[in-house]
Amino acid sequence: MENEKVLSVSAIENGTVIDHIPAQSLFKVISLLNLDKLADNQVTFGYNLKSKQLGMKAIIKVSEKFFEDIELDKIALVAPNAKLNIIKNYNVVEKRLVKVPEKVIGIAHCMNPKCITNHEKIPTKFTTSTTGGNIVLRCCYCDKCTDIEHAEIF
Repeated sequence: MENEKVLSVSAIENGTVIDHIPAQSLFKVISLLNLDKLADNQVTFGYNLKSKQLGMKAIIKVSEKFFEDIELDKIALVAPNAKLNIIKNYNVVEKRLVKVPEKVIGIAHCMNPKCITNHEKIPTKFTTSTTGGNIVLRCCYCDKCTDIEHAEIF
């Protein structure tokens, strides 16, 4: 049967599917979300899957996990076009596009070694902007700008 479609990754009963991750960002997303440390959740990922939008994409499926806003902000910084599907009882009950937040608080280091956040226990704060398709973080304390490729997100 030539036209038969085959799923590349099996379905989950309850949890979250993160789709349209640029293939090169897959392992960064896994690390930022600490998916490698989940003990009881099934985590499935697909890498270098064909995509009309991205050429090659990645996908992550996590059973019994629904992400918090701060986790969605991390995803948006490294995969700004990612889409989330919330799954309940094998059905998609909600679809979300991640959105690059206007402010990023406490999830990235300032790259300026003289910034106060690198010397005192002050949460980092950045405003975000997009320049030429690249996300840029501007520190609210020292005004240092760092593109997302060089930012240290935790």
